[in-house]
Amino acid sequence: MADVTRSKRTNDAIINVVQYSTIRLRCAPVTRTGPPPRLAGRLGAKRADHVVHGAKTLIAALLTWGIVGPWSPEGRPYMAVATALLMVNASTVYQSVTKATRNVVARVAGLVLALATARLLGPTAGAVAVIAVIAVLAGPRRTADDRLQIASTAVIALAATATNPMGSLVSPALQTLTGAAVGIAVNALVLPPLYLNESDSAVRDLARSMGLLLQDMGGGLARRQLTPKAHNWLHQARNLDKHLTRAEEQVRQADESLRWNTRCVARTRRKETNFNDTFMALRGVSMQVRGIARTLADNAHDNHADHHLGHQFLDQYAETLQLAGAAVQAFAEPGPASGSPDASPRERLRGAIDGTLAWHDTMTDMIARGTLAEPGAWHVYGSLMTDAERLLADLDRADAH
Repeated sequence: MADVTRSKRTNDAIINVVQYSTIRLRCAPVTRTGPPPRLAGRLGAKRADHVVHGAKTLIAALLTWGIVGPWSPEGRPYMAVATALLMVNASTVYQSVTKATRNVVARVAGLVLALATARLLGPTAGAVAVIAVIAVLAGPRRTADDRLQIASTAVIALAATATNPMGSLVSPALQTLTGAAVGIAVNALVLPPLYLNESDSAVRDLARSMGLLLQDMGGGLARRQLTPKAHNWLHQARNLDKHLTRAEEQVRQADESLRWNTRCVARTRRKETNFNDTFMALRGVSMQVRGIARTLADNAHDNHADHHLGHQFLDQYAETLQLAGAAVQAFAEPGPASGSPDASPRERLRGAIDGTLAWHDTMTDMIARGTLAEPGAWHVYGSLMTDAERLLADLDRADAH
């Protein structure tokens, strides 16, 4: 009888476990095994860019071969195709034109140099030495790549120049000009490159990093964590330079990609977007964020007890930093942030500025009347308040424009 009872209890326990597991499986959230949607979107965009890039390269090569092949020596327009591939692979249309100009000038200069040395010295080792010396000594150091291209073109063309001077000069020059023209045309007319999304992403990452740091500092001050976290905040503030460098590069490339771009979306976005103003405002804000972090780190380890910040100030300043962090993030966001669907970025920014100004008036009055718990820290109060003021003033001016 005992065995039967024990068996029944065991079966009931197994049934309960199975039922519980079934309920957990039904109620458990679905786990995604693939990449996140944002990452998947970026990977898809990169694949599409590679396809477009490959198609443009193939079109430029075949078109150049078809145009230059019939009249090139022995039907081999290698120089024209090489030039076209170089131009079509430029990162922007503007780069295509500038690279084409430099490439054509360098190759023509190399051909003329080869013709001159061949007439004077012939296709000898002395001619090669003269070409090398001229290429090394002529021109400033910043044009080293152009001088090397001149020298290489001159050395390659040296032998042909000795046997057929005018033919070896005219044909390569025409091939270079034709290849450059075809490469520029294909790059400009077949989905010319744009880097607007990359620039938007870099600027938003910069604003998000600064906003999160400001909010982290505000939360830490509110929880009385100044001493253990101050140096970590300073380290994060210094690391903002990496985000600044990346954003600056992306903004410059995006602005350059809009120059001479034939796509309608480029003309529309150029009217709507000013990458430089947004980035310059955030760069100014980053200086204030770093100043706040540095002041807090210095104060956290100040040995003078009367220089330590009072709790009343820290509470107010913590709220200000959190408002400023939300304002910085809202400055670079296209729409309302999560948690405040009814407030536009402009309204949130204005609210943060008004709240900070009101706090500033209150704290200034308290400092003037000497009612702060630690009046000896007045210079620290002033530094922190000035940085917060400048931070929001920079955002306000940029947003107004």
